[in-house]
Amino acid sequence: MLDTLIQSKTRLKLVLRFFLNPESSAYLRGLAQEFNESTNSVRIELNRFEEAGLISSNKVGNKKVYQVNKTFPLYNELQALAFKHLGIDKIINQVVNKIGTIQNVYLTGNIARGIDTEIIDVVFYGDNIDTIYLAKLIGKAEKILKKKIRTIVYSTNENILLEEPYLLIFGEE
Repeated sequence: MLDTLIQSKTRLKLVLRFFLNPESSAYLRGLAQEFNESTNSVRIELNRFEEAGLISSNKVGNKKVYQVNKTFPLYNELQALAFKHLGIDKIINQVVNKIGTIQNVYLTGNIARGIDTEIIDVVFYGDNIDTIYLAKLIGKAEKILKKKIRTIVYSTNENILLEEPYLLIFGEE
């Protein structure tokens, strides 16, 4: 969906990178390596984003580090679009209300880093979770999204320690 609206692949990667995980920060060369793009094409888009107010930057040593501007007027809408682009909103809406008492749902792995990938890692935390029904729903979601979805299910009596980074997409911390 977004790839139709945003013609530049670099620009789309930056939107996903910054709006899927707003707590993350990055610098030019790191982004260029991550995206397998030239530093010049990434620099041009970063400058555009900074001029528009979507991201901000600060100096850390000799590196200019970029982070999403959460006070940008369209921040929430852009983040929702990034989730919709990946289809995460469909997964959550289909799954959470039908499989048990879900307290929290987290994204982990590359998606939590803001990197669009073919595998979506999702952690469900709750009670009485019907894992058989969850597997059926995940199978349907994979066909819709054309991506592999890996899930981990924890009950509330288990202490979980999620590997960084993770992104809470349902529930409260």
